[in-house]
Amino acid sequence: MKLAVVGATGLVGSEILEVLDEHHFPYDELLLVASERSVGKQIEFKSKTFTVIGLEEAVAAKPHIAIFSAGGGTSLEWAPKFAAVGTTVVDNSSAWRMDPTKKLVVPEINAKELSAGDKIIANPNCSTIQMVLALEPLRQRYGIKRIVVSTYQSVTGTGKAAVDQMMAERAGEEPEMVYPYKIDMNVLPHIDVFQPNGYTKEEMKMINETKKIFGDDSIAVTATTVRIPTIGGHSESVNVEFKQDFDMDEVRKLLSETPGVVVQDDPANLLYPMPITAHKRDEVFVGRLRRDESQPNTLNMWIVADNLRKGAATNAVQIAEYLIAEGLV
Repeated sequence: MKLAVVGATGLVGSEILEVLDEHHFPYDELLLVASERSVGKQIEFKSKTFTVIGLEEAVAAKPHIAIFSAGGGTSLEWAPKFAAVGTTVVDNSSAWRMDPTKKLVVPEINAKELSAGDKIIANPNCSTIQMVLALEPLRQRYGIKRIVVSTYQSVTGTGKAAVDQMMAERAGEEPEMVYPYKIDMNVLPHIDVFQPNGYTKEEMKMINETKKIFGDDSIAVTATTVRIPTIGGHSESVNVEFKQDFDMDEVRKLLSETPGVVVQDDPANLLYPMPITAHKRDEVFVGRLRRDESQPNTLNMWIVADNLRKGAATNAVQIAEYLIAEGLV
C-alpha cells in the first residue's frame, strides 16, 4: 500500500499525519508531497525523516491512494493526473464536492456508495460534516423538513496565516492581515466570498452539500457562517424541523448510539460541548438538546467538532480506511 499525502506541510496535512499514526493506517510506503516551494523540506514523522517531493514525482510513483489537502486549484489540476495513473484521490478541497460525477462522502453516512471506479472522492466542508453526522440518525428516524444553522468557526479553518494574525493581535503586534478586519476580540459574519444572493460561498457549501450527502433536495437549508477568535474546533447552533414529532429521550438515545458522536448534554452540571474540549478529538460532540417551543416537531442542538480532525483529516483518513477494508484500491 503506497500512500501519498498532498499538502503535507500545511495545517491539515500535519493533522493527516497525526491521524494516520493514531489510526495505525496500514501503508507500506508514505510519500509526503507539497508545492514546488516546499520540495526538499525535511519532515520528521514516526522517528523517520521524510523529504518532501513535488507533484510530478508523486504522480510518477503511482500511489494507491492520495489524500489531498492543497487547495482547490491544485486539486482541479492534479487530481485527474493522479486518477489517470490509477490512484484513488480523497480530496479535502471544495473543487469536486458539487461535481455530479463525484461522490461526497461522510463514511458513517454514505461510504457504501463508493466503488472501485471512484477515482476522485470529495471530502465535504468541515462545518457540513459535523452537522450531517449528528443529524443522520434523527433524519433516519423522523425525516427532516428544514435546517437552520448558524456557525461559530475557528480561525484554524482559514489556515496557519489566520492563526498567526490572531496571535499577533493578541500579543499587541502588527499582524499580516488575512481577514479584512481584526479577528481577536471580534466576530466576522463573513466566511469565503459573498455571492450574488447575499450568502457567502461557505454558507452555500453547507446548503448544497447537506442536500447532496443526504440525497434529498427537498430538505430546506439556510445557513449563516461566522468566524470567531478560537482554536480547537467549529461550533454550530442547529434548529431542525422534522417531518414527524419526536421524543427527547429517544433523541438522546439515538445520538448516543451513533458511531463518532458523543452526547454532552447535562445543563444541571454545566456539561455541554465546547471547542476547547473537542480539540484533537475525532468525535462530533452534541449538547444543548431541547425542543423548540415556538413551532411543532422542531429541535435545537449545539454541535462541536475539531475542524482539522473530523472536519478534514479524520474524515479523509476514514474514507481511505474504508477503501482498503472493502478492497476498492
